[in-house]
Amino acid sequence: MRSLRDVRRHDRSVHRHHRGVTRGLALDLGSSRTRVWVPGRGVVTDTADEHGEYGRGRPVRRGRIVDPDSCGRMLARIADRALGDHREDAVIVLSHPVLVGPGHRDAARDLLRALGARDVIALDSARAAAVCAGPGDGGPLLVVDVGAELTEATLLVDGMVRDARLAEAGLGDLGPGEPPTVVVRAVLDMVMAMWRQDRHGALLGALRRGPLLVGGGALRPDVTNRIAVRLGVPVRLTDDPVTTVVRGAGLVLGSVLRHAAVPALPGRSG
Repeated sequence: MRSLRDVRRHDRSVHRHHRGVTRGLALDLGSSRTRVWVPGRGVVTDTADEHGEYGRGRPVRRGRIVDPDSCGRMLARIADRALGDHREDAVIVLSHPVLVGPGHRDAARDLLRALGARDVIALDSARAAAVCAGPGDGGPLLVVDVGAELTEATLLVDGMVRDARLAEAGLGDLGPGEPPTVVVRAVLDMVMAMWRQDRHGALLGALRRGPLLVGGGALRPDVTNRIAVRLGVPVRLTDDPVTTVVRGAGLVLGSVLRHAAVPALPGRSG
């Protein structure tokens, strides 16, 4: 289990003025599927690459790019379909696991910049999920993302990452008919580790509100019910948990495009 404590990151690129940007796409580059959201069209691509179209096996494993060449081919095909050949006026919002590390983020950014977009914005999946879930009361939020090969728990306070934990275990590690004991245990271990480090009561406040569950695990009652029972609190779901992250990234993209459409004030630079 990897962890991150008391981190308050603020991606300036999300809020700076993107002059000349008129189009874009949001991307959730997952270990089992790649989901793409385009303004006005919603989720347009849900790629599993089960037939090896881009190479042998998935180019992303355990949240990391393991085959840059095939990943680049996949992203180029996605960009061709969503944006066409000319992308100088486009911006791409990339969501990534909170604890994936700079190596994956840098590799993904390099591949996306090679597509010719004007800018690439990186946004962690927990904050993207929080955006999709809608405006809260400003209180702490616990986001639990149960995916195919990763399970992550992130504590957000005022929209910033206060603590995060990651376990390299997911639904794809379960055999046919196997109960999700390993995944649920990983969630409980991460929450308890946060509890031991929480000096300000933020986690308690987040648990009282109910953790937000996203990813494929949120579609399985045997996962959601066990987590709720073991934590002793109800869990919250969005209307489509598996697309929560990419839709949240899409909302961030929409905000960027709206700000880019507003003319800069005289004498002010973006």
